[in-house]
Amino acid sequence: MNFTQRAIAPLVLALVVAGCGSQPAEQEKAEKEEGHAGEEGLIRLTPQQVAAARIEVALPSRGGTGAITLPATVEGDPQGMQVVSAAIGGKVVALTRNLGQDVRRGETLAIVESREAASLKAEVEAARARLALAQSNLRREQRLFAERVSPEQDLIAARTAATEANIALRLAQQQVSAAGGGGGGLNRLGIGSPISGQVIARSVTLGQTVAADAELYRVANLSQVSVNLSLSPADAGRVRPGSTVEITAPGRRTTARVSFVSPILDEGTRFVPVIALIDNRAGQWRIGEPVTAAISVASSSSGIMVPAGAVQTVEGKPSVFVRVPQGFKAIPVALGQPSGNAVTILSGLSGREQIAVANSFTLKAELGKSEAVDED
Repeated sequence: MNFTQRAIAPLVLALVVAGCGSQPAEQEKAEKEEGHAGEEGLIRLTPQQVAAARIEVALPSRGGTGAITLPATVEGDPQGMQVVSAAIGGKVVALTRNLGQDVRRGETLAIVESREAASLKAEVEAARARLALAQSNLRREQRLFAERVSPEQDLIAARTAATEANIALRLAQQQVSAAGGGGGGLNRLGIGSPISGQVIARSVTLGQTVAADAELYRVANLSQVSVNLSLSPADAGRVRPGSTVEITAPGRRTTARVSFVSPILDEGTRFVPVIALIDNRAGQWRIGEPVTAAISVASSSSGIMVPAGAVQTVEGKPSVFVRVPQGFKAIPVALGQPSGNAVTILSGLSGREQIAVANSFTLKAELGKSEAVDED
């Protein structure tokens, strides 16, 4: 062996020994990473992927309150909506309001022309004339009685006639008032609005002949609207007048109050009708609009509460997805009684974890995919 070979041999030996020594360390590191990647129930997601999947996280809440969430429809307050009808038949000769216009209580909405209107007003004029005559006779009899010219019975008769004439006039005036009143002519009656509000429907056109009691307008006071809800008897037992109801729609949110909880089940649905009132002075809610109502109720448990949508079934067990640095991890839990749209967690969570509360089904689907890949 020459000098060059003797110099290279120790160097080759050192490299071989070093290579043999590093191989177990690298293999151990790879095996560790492989085992970590296959951690049961773990879904690896970056923050960008979590945001793209629209997965919302939140802390579980402690019991005490819950909510019953259900769809509803905005309706007019029954006490704030009135039908304006014609008390007598006739021809519509004037309409003073169009759809959407405001009106004050007592303002004329329509004028109806008819023979019946002429008859009612003529009766008022005749009754007024009879009263004037009866009052004149009464004054004369009072003077004659004071002069001891006329007997007392004549005075009594004159007083009685004046009283009857006054009653007849008031009756005739009330009949005109019930039919409408005003109108600007002997054969015309004006139909006034019974409440202040907004015209939401008009059923007639100018010149149309209408029958008695025909609907002319609908007027609604929309400063307060309502939502009608249907609850199961069990849920209705936890709701009281005054309970808070959160009303939501795309881009809007407000708070309503329960005003009525029916003591009787609806015969058709076998549910309990509940009415909640919304302050609508800002005019942001429209009648017929679909909304989501969440009624705040007392929880029957003081345990950890999570939204019902946060619970998914993983390998036959109820589970929630807890946020971890690598993404999310499915944690099996024991469930208690539901409370509206929330579920009580008896065990499995400490209450300090951040859990997926929206779109958790996406995580369940991703977990299923990763398990299928591992099996392959």
